[in-house]
Amino acid sequence: MARFCFMLVAVLTLLMGAGAHAQAPTANPHIAIRLVAETDTPAAGEEVTLAFDSTPQPGWHGYWQNPGDAGVATRLDWTLPDGVTAGPLQYPVPQRLTIAGLMNYVYEGPFAQLVRLKIPAGLTQGTRLPVRVRSDYLVCTDQLCVPERADLAIDLVVGDGRISPERRAIFDRWRSALPKPLGSPAQFARVEEGGAQRIRIGVPFPADQNIANAYFYPLTHDAMSYGERQKIARDGDLLVIETDAAEGPAPEQIEGVLATGSGPSFLVTAQPGVVGKPQGQGGTIVLALLGAVLGGLILNVMPCVFPILSLKALHLARAGESEKGARREALAYTGGVLLTCLALGGAMLALRAAGVAAGWAFQLQDPRVILLLLLLVTGVALNLAGLFTLPTPRFAGESGAVGAFATGALAAFVATPCTGPFLGAALGAALVLPTIAALAVFAGLGLGLALPFLLLGFVPALRRRLPRPGAWTGRLQRILSLPMFATALALAWILGQQAGVDGMTMGLGAALLLGLAFWWTGARQASGRAHAAWPMVPALLVAVLAISTISRAPAQAVAVPEGAETFSEARLAELRAGRKPVFAYFTADWCVTCKVNEKTAIETSRVRDAFSEKGVQVLVGDWTDGDPALGRFLEAHGRAGVPLYLWYAPGAEGPQVLPQLLTADMLAQLPNGGR
Repeated sequence: MARFCFMLVAVLTLLMGAGAHAQAPTANPHIAIRLVAETDTPAAGEEVTLAFDSTPQPGWHGYWQNPGDAGVATRLDWTLPDGVTAGPLQYPVPQRLTIAGLMNYVYEGPFAQLVRLKIPAGLTQGTRLPVRVRSDYLVCTDQLCVPERADLAIDLVVGDGRISPERRAIFDRWRSALPKPLGSPAQFARVEEGGAQRIRIGVPFPADQNIANAYFYPLTHDAMSYGERQKIARDGDLLVIETDAAEGPAPEQIEGVLATGSGPSFLVTAQPGVVGKPQGQGGTIVLALLGAVLGGLILNVMPCVFPILSLKALHLARAGESEKGARREALAYTGGVLLTCLALGGAMLALRAAGVAAGWAFQLQDPRVILLLLLLVTGVALNLAGLFTLPTPRFAGESGAVGAFATGALAAFVATPCTGPFLGAALGAALVLPTIAALAVFAGLGLGLALPFLLLGFVPALRRRLPRPGAWTGRLQRILSLPMFATALALAWILGQQAGVDGMTMGLGAALLLGLAFWWTGARQASGRAHAAWPMVPALLVAVLAISTISRAPAQAVAVPEGAETFSEARLAELRAGRKPVFAYFTADWCVTCKVNEKTAIETSRVRDAFSEKGVQVLVGDWTDGDPALGRFLEAHGRAGVPLYLWYAPGAEGPQVLPQLLTADMLAQLPNGGR
């Protein structure tokens, strides 16, 4: 309550003092603000971006454009040279701060607000442009709020507009914190549910894009409750945000910022429309769980799992375990499989929540993990081939709960390079399900993988059907080494793709050295010598050194559609100088409109054939990661986001900006119908 009273007094003081020019700036501000220009020598007729580089003191915070339940947005009073105009203040995405039940949208750390100044044409170089601005803002702690004022100044000089690399890098970093236009229209509906008014916003957003910890920051005042929990669900390629509506009539439109929690944030404008309630996820969870169990079961016949399962099953038959012992081993094996699958799945979900685009078998994107798997599978293959006998990985044939648990963990870990039917859909569904449901899917995968051995342990009739051990088991063991060797070769190939020829050579060298150490160890075991395993020590040290030093080879160029090239301004200028017709389009993975246009128009055979016949060169700009260079190009062409489609006819002064909704006929006729 005390903080609310402080807040009320501070807000009234700020509002009443906003027009009092005689009020002095704050002597010791709690937010230090610098006014910085991207270039101090802007060109006449161009724009220059200014930044309010702000750093709150520890424990203090400033406010977003819509401060939430309490607070005040920044107010600016400009004094500009004749003809110079200032655009709206652009805010980075804020953080949420709840105090005494009030939701605040704030900045608790350094932040930068941006504004673009338009320099009039016709000014001569060397003309001084003194820029002055008075900023009134509110700064608060958890207990206290203080209105503050800053008088800021910067002197610009009309010049060539050149930007230093250092200044450009700083401004690119600040721009990356701004929300990007979504590029697709959204809708909202105000509905009654349980006697309460609810706001439901439908935002087009591809189903394969991550939305961990998503939140909608409303820019439109009095449209929705700030403090109530937002319920966010998927309905195919539609993201549905639902929360309590604010009191009063429904707004004409709702604007806001969708923060995805792990990637870019987006400016959203929603018009009134129909937004249905997303269907429950119960059916999806059941289907994903069944698919995971079935997919895990099929994994048992894959070359990286079947040899281990076969050895364990034959051991169970050979050892003549009691009912109790067989069940104990089956449960331990299942426990090892389940724990490994849950650990891998949980790690994947944690990485995705942290903003990493990780999928199942994400660890296989790391060449160190591939090398570890290569050495492990090579060791298992050599063991099966009879080259040596060691307690590890001999546990695949050992009795006892510890050996069974380790065998299950090994089977689950080496199964990750393999895939099979049903797994793709099941694990894909897990990525968009709630965390508990997703973990249940990963547990279902483990259950399917462990199911054959679990049944052998609990169904004596199945164990009795297994063939009795004999001399043939040794031959079978050597036959089973063949798929493991094939898996090792496949892993070596993957290692070469990730780490290059040098990395693959290092991996194969480490595997060869490990094989020699295994052979020497086996020979020493056969002769009955003490400490037979000591040759493994230097081999393992070399393996650890190789795993710790191997790295990914330099990334290759991003793939673009056949017949197209990656966009760059240099390549565009080169093609135009050669009087080549050019179609340039700018897209992003999260842009639904972009993807619809690509599938229904740009990538159709009709358009490809027409472009090929007329010699049209296609350039593709991928703005998925917010490339600053592409962002500047978009801004220069009057767009703050994607999609953008440009047609450059030979000899034309500039491009023709095409509509945001394309058709194949429209593009196919461009070579003849372009200006």
